[in-house]
Amino acid sequence: MVKLLSDLSNIIRYPIITDKATRLLEKNKYSFIVTPKSNKIEIKKSIEYLFNVKVIKVNTSHLPKKQRRVGKYLGWKAHYKKAIVTLEKGTTINLFDEK
Repeated sequence: MVKLLSDLSNIIRYPIITDKATRLLEKNKYSFIVTPKSNKIEIKKSIEYLFNVKVIKVNTSHLPKKQRRVGKYLGWKAHYKKAIVTLEKGTTINLFDEK
C-alpha cells in the first residue's frame, strides 16, 4: 500500500510511445510502464497526483520476459508491467514537449 506521496511518483516509470499507443491517444487513453508490484488503485492515484487529471479506468497487463539474440549472443528482455489509463473527456496529458 502506498503511504507517502513520494511513493506515488515512483510507480510510473515512463510513457510508452509506439504506433499503437499514439493511436490510443485519440481515444484519450495513455500507456505507461509501471512497477510490476503496483496495483490499479495505486496507478490511478499516481497518475492523478502527477498529472492533475481525472482517471476513469486502468487496464494492466504483465508482459513476460523474452529471449533475444544479438549475433551469437543470447540474452533476455526484461519483464515489465504495462498500464493503459483512460482519462475523463476533455482532459489530456502533455507527453510531447511543444517548443
